[in-house]
Amino acid sequence: MVVLGAGSAGEWIWSQLPERSVAVVEAGRVGGECPFVACMPSKALLRSAHVRRLAATAHLYGAVAEPLTLDGPVPAFVAAVARRDRISDRRDDSGNAADLARSGATLYRGLGRIVGDGRVTVALAGGGNADVSYDDLVIATGSRPSAPSVPGLDEVPTWTSDEALSSRELPSSLVILGGGAVGCELAQVYATFGTRVTLVQSKSHLLAPEEAFLGQILAGALVRLGVDVRLDTFARSARHDGSVAIVELSDGSALDTERVLSATGRTPWLEDIGLESLGVVPSPDGLDVDETCRVRGVEHVWAAGDVTGIAPFTHTANYQARVLLANLRGRATKADYRAIPRTVFTDPCVAAVGMTRSVADAAGMDVAVAGMDLAETARASADGVEIGRVQLVADAARGVLVGAAAIGPHVDEWIGEVALAIRAEIPLEMLAEVVHSFPTYSEAYEPPLRVLAAKLV
Repeated sequence: MVVLGAGSAGEWIWSQLPERSVAVVEAGRVGGECPFVACMPSKALLRSAHVRRLAATAHLYGAVAEPLTLDGPVPAFVAAVARRDRISDRRDDSGNAADLARSGATLYRGLGRIVGDGRVTVALAGGGNADVSYDDLVIATGSRPSAPSVPGLDEVPTWTSDEALSSRELPSSLVILGGGAVGCELAQVYATFGTRVTLVQSKSHLLAPEEAFLGQILAGALVRLGVDVRLDTFARSARHDGSVAIVELSDGSALDTERVLSATGRTPWLEDIGLESLGVVPSPDGLDVDETCRVRGVEHVWAAGDVTGIAPFTHTANYQARVLLANLRGRATKADYRAIPRTVFTDPCVAAVGMTRSVADAAGMDVAVAGMDLAETARASADGVEIGRVQLVADAARGVLVGAAAIGPHVDEWIGEVALAIRAEIPLEMLAEVVHSFPTYSEAYEPPLRVLAAKLV
């Protein structure tokens, strides 16, 4: 077997196939983006930012009598970056490469290209080429940041999210283009450490296309932190005047900034890997795979992770790798994407799973919706939490949940309950009888579930 890409999906495959001869081809880091320049460093910085905000308000919780005097933003950021780099192994993949070798797989560092059915050529990083044959091929090349088409953007100091999560720089000002998960998370991090942040979102609310209330509540939290949130706005052009960058927006305003962060999305990495030699023409959204994670129309060629364009998260890549492995071993298994969680690790945290109301409506379902503000829970009262909400979407005709969305403390953890309910199609009547610990935020599920169950009578 040849695996193109040593990210999360690739790691699942090489570590679980001791019975196969496996060659792994990777031009970047073994382990992919997540541990080094994405998931792990961002969560480390978000945690440090959370602790800093908590310390600044400790007097409100009786932890200290007066507000704490914190170190200035630069020393605090230096400490946060040091912690980030420890957690991300200082972007050193040697430990992962050693794990790969111990698994019995062979690592080829370089760019792999399919040159025909059963053959891959690797342009080795150290020079020269290596030819590798395969019985099965797994394409797991991941994705790369995509830059918006803004005239002049390439002439001003810019970051991709990967670069922002590797840099030690704390800019005095930052314009973030894109109000998705990455843009919102990094807006919160940099604003917490003293950067003047403007978040530019082309849609009517942050976190499109999720339920609008999620983005609206999160926008309020960011504004209270000092972030200038611009909605229904996009960058028309950018230029450098010799001292600062100038970003001109569609609303007619112009922003001066030390740096611009592009967070407008990612693109499946499919260029120059030789798909044409297999007769495969991918769409801009990614490789077309069937329910077994096999590339449609090609025998013995599989794909997993961001390269498929399906729910581009690390946990999806891991799931697809498990499905793929099962099918390789002869256990007929089909991927089911109905309950893949979507999480934004801001404060407050955001999580969603399944369909939004609009998607369920478009699917022609008999849609029923119910929700509850988290402030109505006893746990929120004890914690001093004033914002947050959960909303459930049901197919009333079948009596099951099809979607859920929540914003508030720890929703990344308690969204799992409804993910299971959606995947297993647990009847609403049964869900409405589930007992939760008191006092917890998950109690917020109970009133909406009872409302939805009552609509079935």
